[in-house]
Amino acid sequence: MNHAEVLAAFDRESRREAVAAGPDTEIERDGDVVRQVGPEDGWNGVLWSGLRGDGQDADAAIAAQVRYFGALGRPFEWKLYGHDRPADLGSRLLSAGFTPEPAETLMVARAAGIPDTPAPDGVRLVPVTDQAGVELVADVHEAAFGAGRVHIRQALLAQLAAGTVVAVVAMAGDVPISAARMDLPTGTRFAGLWGGGTVPEWRGRGVYRALVAYRAREAVARGYEYLQVDASDQSHPILLRLGFAELTTTTPYVHP
Repeated sequence: MNHAEVLAAFDRESRREAVAAGPDTEIERDGDVVRQVGPEDGWNGVLWSGLRGDGQDADAAIAAQVRYFGALGRPFEWKLYGHDRPADLGSRLLSAGFTPEPAETLMVARAAGIPDTPAPDGVRLVPVTDQAGVELVADVHEAAFGAGRVHIRQALLAQLAAGTVVAVVAMAGDVPISAARMDLPTGTRFAGLWGGGTVPEWRGRGVYRALVAYRAREAVARGYEYLQVDASDQSHPILLRLGFAELTTTTPYVHP
């Protein structure tokens, strides 16, 4: 895999030419900025910016987005990638009142190249297709991340209805122990892996690897060439062993 070519394709297909993820989401282009505007409890923010390398247009572009989302009364995120320009865009966002969250690593792999990894003994992987499955995912996320059940439930149900997601839950007997989803954006070769969370007592046993392999098979079946992950420090070494490549970093800058 040519890293520079794949990164350029990701920028073009998943950021600059992004397509709305659902009926309640819009992609808007404001000069050299591409932003996503979703429901109040959804993801709102800047996906891509084509700002000048000398930074002469950066502060005005940042101020325009602050005004826009401020008029909507919504917090938003400027998703900054390590190769974005100008080089000091992060410090400019800080000066404009943004707060950075922990940086992650953008990792990509060819979906067909992910090794088939079975679930560990005593664990079965169950597709999520209905309200009951969504409740199991919410149980896992609350135990793994402390995430709010209401938002997870509403967002995943909407995605399932729109056909823009594959979700799976790992069960040990009747107990949900891990869950993950794969976003299926249109107009791109990149399927996105998100939400891979495992309850503490089951970590380190290969459940996460099995969930990645499951989603890779589903991606290939749906015609996606690549898997994309914003990898945390915990998932990063696992993904490297599965064949993912590091392309750049990504840092969420959040404005209140």
